Amino acid sequence: MLRRAHQIATSVFLAETAELGVTTTQYGVLFLLAQRCGLDQASVARLLGLDRSTTALVVRKLETRGLVGRSIDSNDRRRHSLVLTPEGTDMLARLGAPARQAREKLLSPLDAAEQATFLALLDKLIGAFNATARVPLLPEEAELTDV
Repeated sequence: MLRRAHQIATSVFLAETAELGVTTTQYGVLFLLAQRCGLDQASVARLLGLDRSTTALVVRKLETRGLVGRSIDSNDRRRHSLVLTPEGTDMLARLGAPARQAREKLLSPLDAAEQATFLALLDKLIGAFNATARVPLLPEEAELTDV
């Protein structure tokens, strides 16, 4: 049931954002970089709970579209920081309303109390198994999971 719920959530997001051509994972990267500009690719992977190879593919796609750029870190020239380009900032702004609509649509079968309970139970489930996940989130990073 969780797998099917994930499929439905992804489908709802993609339907709402179809004209913009951004996946849920790409949205997560854009959202994260807007919150924490200058992260390196490994940090993006860790903060979003993605493996490094998936993150590399997503970042490359966003770079190709001109939504994300890389710059050499002035403190460590071996490190490349990721930044939203002006086009990336614009895309994220354009995604705001459709992303909210997707969330509202997905939760619409539930009343307000059920929505709160559902989200609390998901949080409890995630918390119980986070440490055993393929890419666990650190406790101070958990606030980014609402991406």
